[in-house]
This record gives sequence, structure tokens and C-alpha cells, in this order.
Amino acid sequence: MPYSKANPISEARLILIVGLIQFINILDFMMIMPLGPDFATALGMPAEHIGIIGGSYTLAAFITGLFAALYLDCFDRKRAMLVALLGLAVATALGACAWNTESLLAARVLAGIFGGPLSSLSIAMIADFIPPARRGTAMGKVMGAFSLASVLGVPFGLELARLLGWQAPFLALGAICFAVWVLAWRNLPSESNTLETGPLAERFGRLIACCKNPAALSAFAYTGLAMMASFLIIPNISAHVQMNMNYPREQLGLLYLCGGVVSFFTTRIVGRWIDKSSATQVSIASTLLFMAVVILGFIFYHHAIPVLLLFIGFMVASSSRNIAAQTLSSKVPAANERGGFMSLLSACTHLCSAAGAFLSSIMLSHSVDDHLDGIEHVGMVSIAISCVVPFLFYYTESHIRRRAKATLAAQEVEASVVETLP
Repeated sequence: MPYSKANPISEARLILIVGLIQFINILDFMMIMPLGPDFATALGMPAEHIGIIGGSYTLAAFITGLFAALYLDCFDRKRAMLVALLGLAVATALGACAWNTESLLAARVLAGIFGGPLSSLSIAMIADFIPPARRGTAMGKVMGAFSLASVLGVPFGLELARLLGWQAPFLALGAICFAVWVLAWRNLPSESNTLETGPLAERFGRLIACCKNPAALSAFAYTGLAMMASFLIIPNISAHVQMNMNYPREQLGLLYLCGGVVSFFTTRIVGRWIDKSSATQVSIASTLLFMAVVILGFIFYHHAIPVLLLFIGFMVASSSRNIAAQTLSSKVPAANERGGFMSLLSACTHLCSAAGAFLSSIMLSHSVDDHLDGIEHVGMVSIAISCVVPFLFYYTESHIRRRAKATLAAQEVEASVVETLP
């Protein structure tokens, strides 16, 4: 939707601001993973429990997402995003005050409570303003926040932690989050025309009916499984490359910098690819790349394979699959159900992310020779789950296309009937 009196923001500015919000939200939980060995040492936490800290955020976001699904469509998207963003800023800064594992866990749970709805609101706002024909490209740009978090956020956070202590990244991110809040408050448009104002029971019934749709069930399934497969790996990458691959801690930021730069550009290519062809094609390609990286980097790793190459491949595969999933899922619900549906989808995503993180922490162990044992079994489970994802993409996309054809045919019949009336 271009700039107009009714819509006082251009597509480019909307994408920029929503992308910044996604950058903050993604970095807030993404930063925890590479910093894991740092705060684990400082707080006396076993390395295999790092996944629990990451999973606590996603589990809290899941619970909040279920509750928010019934109410998000009743509130102006801008106001809801501002409340969630401010809460995330405070909760993230509180992470720096942690003195043991339990206090850090509590801070991450609070961050997840606000971060969960923020993610679904961002995607819903893009879907409300950007037509389906350009939505893949827009999602590609917004999901570039994942790459930007890797290029700028994670290396910056790692250096801050190395120079000033592990608490510094939490304080810095809280301050940046508040700055983005000011930008969103001054620029984002209101969307009172999409509010759902019916009684709670009526809204609940419509949401259940929407979720019973085969395309919706399939969207929950492929999104959840893709995130579970990724989060079996993500919380443990930093520990794996340092303990098992002997990668130096001082060069860890370089991995995220290079991986982020490459995926930042590939997200734009992937977005255009989805608009020109299909999300299913992207899901197949990204899943094959993901499986190859996991096999070579986690199951049968050999020191001759560059760690940097494997890390870049993992980031490109994960971000590409996420773009395809978000773009396709945004086409499932009607506009007045989109906030609730995306909140439920976000809840599903966070639940499966938490399940992956917790499962990996159970499967892994820290040996006496400072080695992370069991990572190859984690990789095998991740690959097994990933094999199912492209089939679910295909089913969902086929259902949406059949629905669009049926709607067009009904409109043509209605138009012909109107023309024959005297």
C-alpha cells in the first residue's frame, strides 16, 4: 500500500521500522546462544544447560501467544506493538542484573512474555499493508533482520561481553530497544479498520474455525517442525564450535559477521524467488541445504571442512526457510483474523523452539575433557524432522491456490448474474 492520506507511511518506511523491531526481537534471544559459554562460566552453570536458558524465552512466548491470540485483533496494532516493545526493553535490561541461573531464567521468561506477541504483530502488520503479490519480497526484507542481527548485533554483543563483561550486551540491547520504541511511536500507522470487536466467545469460535482449516493446521505443522529442527542446533552452535571444533572464542564474532552478511543478501533473493515461483520450491532447496550442513558439521564433521563455510550455510538455510514459512502462512487467514492467527502461529513456533532447545539439552553432556558429547545424535533428530517440512509446504500452498481459484470462479458467476439482471 503506497503512501496516502489514509495510510501516512510508505511501504519502504513501514518495512524499515518493522524490520528494526524484528531485529531487536530476534537479537534478544539470538544473542543468548553465543554468549552462553560466557555467562555459564560467570554464573557457574553447566554448558549443557545453556539450551534451557534459550528455551525459557520461547516457552514464555508460547504461553503469552496463546493468550494474546484472543485479544490482539481487538487492539490497534501500533499500540499493542508499543506496549510489547517497551516491556521487552525493560526485561532485557533486567538480564544484566542476574546473579545466578534462576535469576537469569526469570529475566528471560519476562522477555519472552513481551517478545512473543511482538513477533506476530510485526508479521501481521506487514501482511495488512503489503499485497500478496509483493509480500514475499517484503518478508524477505523484514527477515533480513535475522541477518542484520548476526552482522551487527551478535559480533557487537560478543565484543562488549569480552571487553566489559557478559552483562554489557543486555544493557546495550535494552537501550537500543527503547530507541526503536520512539521511532515506532512516531511513525507507525494505526489500523482501527481491522479491529475485531465481537464478544470473546464469538472471537474464540471464529479463531477455532480458522484453525480447523486444513491449510492452517498444515501451517502450524511446518512452522513448528522447522523451528524445532533449527532449535535443536541453534542453542548449541557456539559451544559446539568452541569445544568440538576447537574454534577460538575471540573469532566467534567473525562467524556471525560473515554468516549474517551472506544471508542478508540471500534473503532478498529468496523473497523475490517466492513471489515469482512458490514457497514450496524455496522450502525444498533450503531444507536440502540445512540437512547437508548438519550432516557435514554435526554428524560427520572433519577438520578439513571450514567452520566458516558450514556456519554460513546454516544461516542461509535457516533464514530462507523462515521467509518461505512466514510468507505462506500470512496468506492463510482473513485480514480481521490475521493478528490472532499469527499469534497462535507464533505460539506454536515458540513452543516447538523451546521443545527443540530443551530436547537438545537432555541429549547433550559435558565430558571431563571439555567436549560437548551427543551433538551427532542431536543432528540426526534435526534431519529426521526436517524431511517432513517440504511436504507440508506443498500441501498448504496447493490448498491456498485451490481456494483462490474457487473464490475467483464464484466472483465471475456473481458478476455474470448481475449482468443478466434487467
